[in-house]
Amino acid sequence: MGSSRRWSIVAIAGATVLAGCRVPGIYFPGHGPAEPSGVHITAPLNASQAPASGDVNVDVRLDADLDPATLKISIITGWPEPTSSTTLSSSRITRDGTGGTVALHAADLTPGLVTIRARAYRTHGDERESGWASISWEPDVAVGTAGRCDPIATKKCLMPFPNDFFTVADPSSATGRRVHFTASSMPVNSSGVAIDPTEWNRNDGFSPGAMIVTYAPGVDLAVTGAAPITDIGRSLQADQPIVLIDAATGERWPVWSELDSQADPANEPALIVRVAKNLPEGHRFIVAMRDLRTADGSRLPTTRGFALYRDNIPTFTPAIEARRPHMESVLHDLETFGIARGNLDLAWDFTVASEQNLAGRLLHIRDDAFASLNGAAPTFNVASVADNVDDRIFRRVTGTFTVPNYLTGDGSPGNRFKYAPGAGVDALPIRNGNLEAQFICNIPRSISVDGNDPVTRGRGAIYGHGLLGSQGEVNAGNVRTMADDHRMVYCATKWSGFADEDISVAVQTLQDVSNFPKVADRTQQGFLNQLFLARLVKDPNGFAANAAFRLGASATPVLDGSVFYDGNSQGGILGGALTAVATDFTRAVLGVPGMNYSTLLQRSSDFETYKQILNPAYPNELDRVLWFSVVQMLWDRAEANGYAEHLTDHPYPGTPRHSVLYDVAFGDHQVANVTAEVAARTVGARILLPGLAAGRSPDVVPFWGITPISFLPWNGSAIVYWDSGNPHPPLGNVAPTEPEFGSDPHEFPRRTPAAQQQKSDFLQNGGVLVDTCGGQACLAPPG
Repeated sequence: MGSSRRWSIVAIAGATVLAGCRVPGIYFPGHGPAEPSGVHITAPLNASQAPASGDVNVDVRLDADLDPATLKISIITGWPEPTSSTTLSSSRITRDGTGGTVALHAADLTPGLVTIRARAYRTHGDERESGWASISWEPDVAVGTAGRCDPIATKKCLMPFPNDFFTVADPSSATGRRVHFTASSMPVNSSGVAIDPTEWNRNDGFSPGAMIVTYAPGVDLAVTGAAPITDIGRSLQADQPIVLIDAATGERWPVWSELDSQADPANEPALIVRVAKNLPEGHRFIVAMRDLRTADGSRLPTTRGFALYRDNIPTFTPAIEARRPHMESVLHDLETFGIARGNLDLAWDFTVASEQNLAGRLLHIRDDAFASLNGAAPTFNVASVADNVDDRIFRRVTGTFTVPNYLTGDGSPGNRFKYAPGAGVDALPIRNGNLEAQFICNIPRSISVDGNDPVTRGRGAIYGHGLLGSQGEVNAGNVRTMADDHRMVYCATKWSGFADEDISVAVQTLQDVSNFPKVADRTQQGFLNQLFLARLVKDPNGFAANAAFRLGASATPVLDGSVFYDGNSQGGILGGALTAVATDFTRAVLGVPGMNYSTLLQRSSDFETYKQILNPAYPNELDRVLWFSVVQMLWDRAEANGYAEHLTDHPYPGTPRHSVLYDVAFGDHQVANVTAEVAARTVGARILLPGLAAGRSPDVVPFWGITPISFLPWNGSAIVYWDSGNPHPPLGNVAPTEPEFGSDPHEFPRRTPAAQQQKSDFLQNGGVLVDTCGGQACLAPPG
């Protein structure tokens, strides 16, 4: 066994076996020479990981018949073939009567596997014996946290995200996975408090609208050729450098990539990849990034942590090696789908949460609550009746109605879902008595001018209010006009969980996201409140049976037994989720809508106020980017993003199909247009062309991936743009601001008679979309 080259290969091969790798053509069933040796390297331990500093103390002990004066120590590096063998200067070895020691430093080592070879001659004769120890040294990999932080990326423990690294196998879940965050891996706020992962660890996957985040310092997305927000179709091209692939089918998924525009210019921003159409529930997806480039066109260096897997570089870190088989399967899948392993800069996978995980709680409380009615209408109490309210509204009725409570306490802000003692991660909320929700209903003069005959029954509608508002928004001028002009009785209640009374909890959440489950749970209770209100509007034994909702000499009911949904802003966001689970209405207008708060928030002018609280609480901008992505996992339970797959053509069990109309204000300052387009692609809504006048859209292909309406009137779901002349919105994750982006057009469509007429035509039994814009782009004049 005379050559140092052969012994180094043997030692490394032995190390590889321990690491769980296989070296073609070389196999050694141990970690050292095949023959007994009198040279013993007692430190470092064979098959151990060297510290990042590179400081390694070597201790060699010799059998009595070996001469310490002849001890030589060599360092052999390189993988899979040795590339360097250096014999240390004799003066560096401190010898004693039984061996010697030497201190190694970073300059002596090369990242990767390192073999330490020690040799000594016998006291009498020229026979020489050798001993070996193999270590791995990875100074650029966080080996100490590799068990809880994915080592393939740097900078933040949770990056890249979302990531099946942060899950464990769970055959009891619908996906076979269970999220498994540890508190020590979660972002920490300025008070040193880490996000409590308990509620997140109930999830069996990640958001269907996943905000994919990682860190790639120095990347230039334009030079790289990554698909931007203005050219989403490019993301499906064969040579696209950043791709998202369905692991089961190999289907490319449309995405766009962007750098965090809100990052401090002095810092490297996070790299964000956003889905342009929601991901199907329960599917596993692979993110692949290849041939990333810097501004000067040079190749971006691959992180060492990822190179360990891509290049089959073994280590002696058990956590890294435990992940190797899974990473190998990811890389194999990518090669099957035409993504060459050698070109990759980063790749990982994640599983999308299941239907049960996303909607199971809300569907359960819906079904349980309605079953408790036993066919009767919900109980309600009329508190006040005011007549001759104004020139459009004859009567305003206010009161309360009773809803089963599934929250702790009295269901007020800050209360969470109530579960049975000792309930497991898949447990469903249990009833905790009842709560009283408030309502306002407006009966327009078009039903009865003065409360006398003739009385013409009107359609019923549930109105969804805006951000952290109240049911009082139903009294807004545009809603009263819509009610009177189109003979509709509008009723409203608060979006419990996201109403004015919930502001304090929202602030607490911005300061410590561990509070977010309070928002998500109470918002789902708020959905149930809305559903009970819809039943009261529709059921002849509900509001229609009460004298407050009857007019004329014959006490004619003002409600005709129909009910629809009409909401704006937050009402257009949460309204998507409400509609998906609604059993009493099948048509909804979602005004100035969107979905997916992880995309919406930073693009909203409303958030400028709230980030004054968030940013000091989470001063690290990479933590803030993760904040949005992590929060979305629970927000999916309480907004349209988690329900969109079932909003139209794939209804939940016991739920009818629905048709929705998205009314979008071009250049909206508060709800980003791009999120409405993602919603439209997801639910299969078609666009009314021309959509916008020529040259108004910044996109290479305006409305990419949204099928045009082919004939009118259209009886399916639709998206309609209303243009008030504003510039197109910013292309990054920042909000439009005045005056640069003009006056906010957010409220203009709902005030526009043509838009109101289009809504009215749509919100009918057998309703359809009618072009009220004369075949031209729809305009919503300011004011």
